[in-house]
Amino acid sequence: MVWQIIYRYVNHSVVYSNIILMIYSFNSAGDMIHFDQFTLAHYQSLFKNERLMAVIFNTVAVALLAASVATMIGTMGAIALYHLRNKKLKISLLTLNNVLMVSSDVVIGASFLIMFTAIGHFTGLGLGFITVLVSHIAFCIPIVVIIVLPKLHEMNVYILDAARDLGASDFQVLNKVMLPYLFPSIIGGFFMALTYSIDDFTVIFLLQEMDLAYCQ
Repeated sequence: MVWQIIYRYVNHSVVYSNIILMIYSFNSAGDMIHFDQFTLAHYQSLFKNERLMAVIFNTVAVALLAASVATMIGTMGAIALYHLRNKKLKISLLTLNNVLMVSSDVVIGASFLIMFTAIGHFTGLGLGFITVLVSHIAFCIPIVVIIVLPKLHEMNVYILDAARDLGASDFQVLNKVMLPYLFPSIIGGFFMALTYSIDDFTVIFLLQEMDLAYCQ
């Protein structure tokens, strides 16, 4: 009972502090000691700041593109792992999939920096939007795989057998049976990847071009 009360107070302090912060963003007083008048001046200043708006646009663009591509690749990867019969190979691939999940952002960013620098030495590819996007796609894919794969193992295999017995091709089984069943977990994987991409700063800081604005 005591722990429930403590949890409730801690939870409310975290949730309501954000709500109070949002309310006071419309405060004309300039501080959070007292609420003076309702104003949109702070948001007007925000939208007039071209540098900051460019930062926001680049951040959202990278996150949406990375999450979308990672969701497609991660979903197909989870389905491929589900149908893989070689147990040792399956465990090895899952282990590799989890490497980016357990690695720190500094290690991930430094690894991608070394890789893209080496590639750029031979191809002329410089650091910028493409390198940032590719790196975000790479570390968002394991998140989608981890979310979609358990849902596949919950699926009744007799549903797939029944679809094939009714004459469905492999593509129809995938399109009409598996993907609709996986849709909730696919959406969940997309939003988790989106959140993870927006939250990441270290990788972008290491891989951005110096005159390209990103901030997360």
